[in-house]
Amino acid sequence: MRSRYKILDDTGLYFITSTIVEWIPIFTNEKYFSIITNSLKFCKKEKGLKVYAYVILDNHIHLVISGENLINMIQSFKRHTAKIILETLKADNKDWILNQFHFYKKRNKIKSDYQVWQEGYHPQGIGTSDMLYQKINYIHFNPVKRGLVLKPEDWRYSSANYFVNGEMGDLELDELY
Repeated sequence: MRSRYKILDDTGLYFITSTIVEWIPIFTNEKYFSIITNSLKFCKKEKGLKVYAYVILDNHIHLVISGENLINMIQSFKRHTAKIILETLKADNKDWILNQFHFYKKRNKIKSDYQVWQEGYHPQGIGTSDMLYQKINYIHFNPVKRGLVLKPEDWRYSSANYFVNGEMGDLELDELY
């Protein structure tokens, strides 16, 4: 893996992407979106995660984040959200999705019957303000490109409305420096 896709400065600013295995659509209603927003809120409050921009789509998330011990924080976030997603799918009798998570599980994953997230999170260090704003625009226009909304600020599960109208959404953002 090239160094540009590694967290080299554990306290730096990063653009990350986490994807559900095989792009299976999980985040399709409020209950499942809340798993992500609640987990991010916990990481902000208890672990010092800083979130500057985000979008949650049906099968992946993009974040611009920073924080101490970021590598462990992301691993913990993904492990926790996977556990809650699986519990929720079981309670909702979503056996077809659970079967997909079982089928696509990597063979080396011996501690679980399922795999929710693809391995890795493709971190890209953000070193300039131009790169920062390019990543924020990319994040915010993702729902538009996918045909979910006409304007970025109309996607509820994104920080776009804050950047356009100053209105905080489901997840409070940290101030950009």
